[in-house]
Amino acid sequence: MASALRPNMLRQAFASPSARLISSTLPAFQPQQRFLLQRTPLALQQATFQTSAKRELLPPLPQRLQGTVNDAQILGEPNALHGNYHWTFERGLSAALLPISLAPFAAGSLSPVLDGAFIGMIIIHTYIGFSSIISDYLPSRRVPFWRKLFDYGNMLAVFVVGWGWYEFETNDVGLTEGLKRVWKAGSSTVPAS
Repeated sequence: MASALRPNMLRQAFASPSARLISSTLPAFQPQQRFLLQRTPLALQQATFQTSAKRELLPPLPQRLQGTVNDAQILGEPNALHGNYHWTFERGLSAALLPISLAPFAAGSLSPVLDGAFIGMIIIHTYIGFSSIISDYLPSRRVPFWRKLFDYGNMLAVFVVGWGWYEFETNDVGLTEGLKRVWKAGSSTVPAS
């Protein structure tokens, strides 16, 4: 009992946790170096990393619960056309874009049918890609108005881009010849016209 009342034992008992850690685990630790283990005040820690007010870039979508929390999720009927065939078509279309984009340059043909097929595949590929993004980020059960608006915008973009490609193909040089001209624009082998 007398050893518990010694002055340095009392100092150790009531000292801060870092001082107790130093004195108990590292007895040879210099008293001058104790300031290295002291923490900076919380206000200074936050001030160095926080330079502006917190603003959310995209606020969370509205949360709606239909039914109760314990209700089972209602799933639709399985449909291979919606899942497997759709996915296979997308991958096949993506894989077919590579050879059809290289064919005019390798074969040297300037066929409007080949250009039309290439343009059609590009438009379908981008439509599927944008509709996947829309369905992922704008679920129709949470934001039905915005989902419908973006779906109509995607369809409108298909018609506008298709009309632009049609005009470029019929009234100008076409896709393949246009790409050839862009590709050779900086080379010195192109004869001056």
